[in-house]
Amino acid sequence: MTVRLDPYLVMEGNGKEAIQFYEKALGAQLVFTQTFGEMPANPEFPLPEEAKELIGHAMLMVGETRLMLSDAFPGQPVQKGENVTICISIKEIEKAREIYHALEDGGRVIMPLTETHFSPGYGQVVDKFGVTFHIFTDLPTNN
Repeated sequence: MTVRLDPYLVMEGNGKEAIQFYEKALGAQLVFTQTFGEMPANPEFPLPEEAKELIGHAMLMVGETRLMLSDAFPGQPVQKGENVTICISIKEIEKAREIYHALEDGGRVIMPLTETHFSPGYGQVVDKFGVTFHIFTDLPTNN
């Protein structure tokens, strides 16, 4: 079993600026970026026109460490101090469910663990200590 913990930053609409900043300040290399407008539409969460160019997900490499970030989805406030979270990446869906439910115990669900266009199992949960985790099951082609 391989489990990876990566820092995940949630930005306030300045994700593109943050990417450029971390490229310069940390020597980060941009590996992947996708705007909200490039993601499949979700009729339950209509995307305002002005949000289409915001960063829906980005991954940078800083040395051997992955640094992930996104802009907050429109209408979701970003609380300073709570905008740094941890992404748990795992290849096995059953282990992802086990970790998700363990962290959920005494905590609060932000997004139920479910299949998405980018993962066979993705969810967000705040554990009983107030730490926010993204549980991300890698697609077979992801690293």
